[in-house]
Order: sequence, then C-alpha cells, then structure tokens
Amino acid sequence: MTDHRRCIELVLSIQRMHMAGGREQPYSDIGYSMVACPHRRVFIGRGPGYIPAANGPGLNSQHYAVLALVGSTGFTQPNDELLHAVLDAVDYLREHGGAGREIRGHRDGYATSCPGGPLYAWVRAGAPRPAEKKPAPTLEEALVKKLPVLKKGDRGWDVKTMHYLLLARDYALDPKIDDTTFTSAHEQGVRGLQAAAGITVDGIVGPATWPVLLRIA
Repeated sequence: MTDHRRCIELVLSIQRMHMAGGREQPYSDIGYSMVACPHRRVFIGRGPGYIPAANGPGLNSQHYAVLALVGSTGFTQPNDELLHAVLDAVDYLREHGGAGREIRGHRDGYATSCPGGPLYAWVRAGAPRPAEKKPAPTLEEALVKKLPVLKKGDRGWDVKTMHYLLLARDYALDPKIDDTTFTSAHEQGVRGLQAAAGITVDGIVGPATWPVLLRIA
C-alpha cells in the first residue's frame, strides 16, 4: 500500500459496490461512517450524525462504523499510520457526532472475522495511539548539527567559514584581521546579525545562529 491512489480507488469501488446492492440491497452511499487508510488519510463516508449500514442488524443505530483499509491477504498488519488514521476518525466522530469512548471490533457484535486478527488484537488492547515519529532531519538540519559552537578566541576552518558568511551578509569586517581566528570584530558582527534576526544576542555562533548565517532559517 505504498501508492495512496490505490486507497482512493478502493474506497470508490466499495462505495460503488454498496450502492449497487453488493450487500443484499442497494445502499444510499458507502455503508461506513468514515474510512481510514495506511497513509494516515481519512475519508468521510456517511459522516457524523448519520446511521451507518456496516455494523450488522441491530447495531447500526448505536454505533458509528470506521473502516480500516487492511485485508485478509497482502496488507494484513496495520501500520502506525493506519492506526493513527482510525483514531483520527474516531476523534472526529466524537467531536462532531457525539461518539462515545468505547471502541469495538466488528466481530464484537456480529458473526464475522472482521477486523482481522492483528487489528482486532489492537482494539482489544485498548486501541492505543502509536507514538508520533519525528520527521527525519533535513540535509540543512543535519549540516547545522555537525557544525561546532564558535566563540571569541576560537580558531580554525569553521571560523573562516563564519568570517566569509558574515561578509556575505554585509557585516563589514576589517580586511586585515585573521579570517581563521574569532576576534572581537567577528563577535560584534555576530551580535549585529543576531539582533537583526531576532534571536538571542550573545556573540556566539551556535545552533540558532548558524542557520541565519547559512540562510536556511
């Protein structure tokens, strides 16, 4: 399920099947209240405030129905994004449709294997929301992380990089000063740069100042 377009096609095919009578009689729309896909996208089916037609006899009037796009073959193990999407749908139905706190599997009220072993085990465990994953750092963030903290008195090639970046940012420096030593003139230029950027003015080139020098913040 790497291509989200397949999810869209699947939802549309389920809707067509339901409306064509594939569940014994034609439905007015897809039978589910909402549909969750493994890319953390949520489709609104019948939506909040409307009786679904997917829970089985006697169950629809008391429950909403959230379909998770997981199968009995192929994609059978729900990923974190799918679980997030299911809970995003549940949160939406609670906020806009008065849904209660209980989350149950289809098989809890109807003779079916739905929602499948792995997903049902998650439901039985209390449907915990997976931990949010931090996005991978960008190339620029990774670069800045490797740069050292520079202060007055430091020497080396990183100071030289800072020197010419200050010149490129129009912070004039005496052309006679050593471009590999962090001097008082450099400190003054850094303070001016920090003040203009609205960050802490301390004359030290660290994680907040390097991005400004490099123009990636």
